[in-house]
Amino acid sequence: MSSTPTHVSVAIIGGGPAGLMAAEAAHAAGVSVDVFDAKGSVGRKFLIAGKGGMNLTHGEAKPDFVQRYGTRSREVGEWLDDFDAEDLRAWARGLGVETFVGTSGRVFPSDLKAAPLLRGWVRRLRESGVRFHVHHRWLGWTDDGALRFATPEGEQAVRADAVVLAMGGGSWPELGSDGAWQAPLRERGVDVSPLVPSNCGFDIGWSEHIAGRFAGAPLKPVTIHLRDQHGHEHARQGECVITAGGIEGSLIYAYSALIRDAIAAHGPLTIELDLSPDRTLERLRADLAKPRGKHSMSDHLRRQTGLTGVKAALLHEVLDREQFHDTDSLARTIKRLPLRLAHARPIEEAISSGGGVRLEALNPALMLDACPGVFCAGEMLDWEAPTGGYLLTACFASGRRAGLGAADWIKHLPPAADN
Repeated sequence: MSSTPTHVSVAIIGGGPAGLMAAEAAHAAGVSVDVFDAKGSVGRKFLIAGKGGMNLTHGEAKPDFVQRYGTRSREVGEWLDDFDAEDLRAWARGLGVETFVGTSGRVFPSDLKAAPLLRGWVRRLRESGVRFHVHHRWLGWTDDGALRFATPEGEQAVRADAVVLAMGGGSWPELGSDGAWQAPLRERGVDVSPLVPSNCGFDIGWSEHIAGRFAGAPLKPVTIHLRDQHGHEHARQGECVITAGGIEGSLIYAYSALIRDAIAAHGPLTIELDLSPDRTLERLRADLAKPRGKHSMSDHLRRQTGLTGVKAALLHEVLDREQFHDTDSLARTIKRLPLRLAHARPIEEAISSGGGVRLEALNPALMLDACPGVFCAGEMLDWEAPTGGYLLTACFASGRRAGLGAADWIKHLPPAADN
């Protein structure tokens, strides 16, 4: 670990993708850069997220890509105008990492791994002159405006000409994104929305049979049907996973913000799952109405519809014996299985978080209006997106914008204050 400097030009606080990209952009713009991270190494969440295959970005057409950011699509779209998915792929290629577009449209490194990309990136930053200081947890500011850091040697103060805060949201706090930055920013008058779970699972409260036997079981393919708090209908086909207490997975994550907000506004929300999206209701009725002879109704269900395992168990979960043996009721439930989502899982378990520094508190360069010379980037900003590469792409793009903004700020400081 390098010793703590007393003065730096640009202090990047947070060594995730947004912070590292801010460091790269600021250094390329001609200013010296120091990166501070609370953990013993940088990019920890990036590495964990890539364990199952590093989903770097998405190959979707840009107009559709931008719409994935929902109510923040205009603002995030501006970041992406300067650094979009294709730019990200070209950037990775510059680090010797080729990418490919999978069948789902998601973009992965050719080896599917995050570690080689991160190692190459950090090595290039170090070789270019960017300095790293680990085990430095940011605590806020001193009374005279210096940055406060908790370090193994005790609290240290660092003065900086410009600062980029890129400390993540509130998910996976064990990796560093614990949201502790909210209090010092609010003390300085920064408008911060409460952090909430995003790309998260939801509790249902299964029977012991479902919880004990089918936790971890995938549901695929299924189609989700739901109505948001404004009365709009939504439907999408995909996959999800049964958990011990409820449901999660990509199909649920795609609507997690909508579900979360609807529950917050009106209480538990009932979604419906089509367990057999390739068959119409009429066909299911006809198939189930066929004579079953000596076969049990469960065996008849399997023989006529192919539904077994967790899908059959879910039908037993919501139907009583009489309803299960009524072919019309059974067919309708296969097409619209109701599940009551009580509340979101805790933010600590979520893949990402919503809320954070409101974009209205920032200028176009992502500098805080309440704190001149302090810029913000990444997941600590008030935007969210579904999984699929959208989260990382916006983190990279916002980091680049903030880093360039910090470099430009320094270049326009009065000569007496410019170090």
